[in-house]
Amino acid sequence: MAKSQVIDTHAHWFPADYVRLIEKDGVANGARLERNDKGQTVYVTEKMRQVFDPPMIELDLRLAAMDRAGVDVHALSLTSPMVYWAPPAFGLALSQAYNDSASAAHRKHPGRFVGMTMLPMQAPDLALNELERAAKLPGMRGIYVATNVNGTELDDKSFWPIYAKCEALGWPVFLHPVDTIGSDRTKRFYLRNLLGNPYDTGVAAAHLVFGGVLDAFPKLEILLPHAGGTFPGLIGRLDHGTKVRPELKHMKQPPSAYLKRFTYDTIGHNDRIMMNLVRLVGADRVMLGSDYCFDMGHERPVDVVDRLTELSAAERGQILGETAARLLRIGA
Repeated sequence: MAKSQVIDTHAHWFPADYVRLIEKDGVANGARLERNDKGQTVYVTEKMRQVFDPPMIELDLRLAAMDRAGVDVHALSLTSPMVYWAPPAFGLALSQAYNDSASAAHRKHPGRFVGMTMLPMQAPDLALNELERAAKLPGMRGIYVATNVNGTELDDKSFWPIYAKCEALGWPVFLHPVDTIGSDRTKRFYLRNLLGNPYDTGVAAAHLVFGGVLDAFPKLEILLPHAGGTFPGLIGRLDHGTKVRPELKHMKQPPSAYLKRFTYDTIGHNDRIMMNLVRLVGADRVMLGSDYCFDMGHERPVDVVDRLTELSAAERGQILGETAARLLRIGA
């Protein structure tokens, strides 16, 4: 039997064309570029800073890192601050630069890269048009959406035509935090990431459940980062609230019934937590993730799975790539 591919579903990338567009037109649209004390270019918007680091941009460096880590495929995704900070027209231009570049990376290395489509969700009509365009590009296999869009929650009806199109395409929706909840209280100690990212993921998942998105689109697949954040760990509390709170009387089934409507990556940073997640949702709903190439991720994500010695060989294969291959239509 042929060895299954190892697929990293949480791997960030800044394409060179996206960087050049920021350099050319960013200042006119609310961004600026600075140099840090290491001489690196820093991309600054009103709420966020991000370093344009060569490993995040150059595909040759990425391929070498993938080989060292034993990873066959990256599902490429843009990272913070994404494009929602920008005026809609520039957000669309940034999205198109990213999507065209991701498709080009796939065409150049078809066995190594697929792309998660970026959309200007701050303008849902433009986002839908770009989704329809990007769906025709080789190698694009899903969409990438923040856990909220400039404060608008993901159950907002303006986003539903995008979910409908994804469901029709068979495309998963990969979520990732950008502007996290409680940012006024998480400025110190890197809490915006340490706590803000998993909490915002949980809030987004709850909105999709309680707001009826998963009922309206029963075939839509949602990928939650950071081992699902707070959503799986607080599922008992969500279930209890559904039984007793009048705000949730519209719910026909408990939130736990939706656990397997999501998939979850392996960025939990604790082996017991990861095994608990596998037992809660099933190994077929957990997929490899590295958060390449950030320090809050895993440089060797396969090692994370190898440490889960309670897994069967079949479960290990599902997590390392079989589920991702099915959802992202890799090797089909």
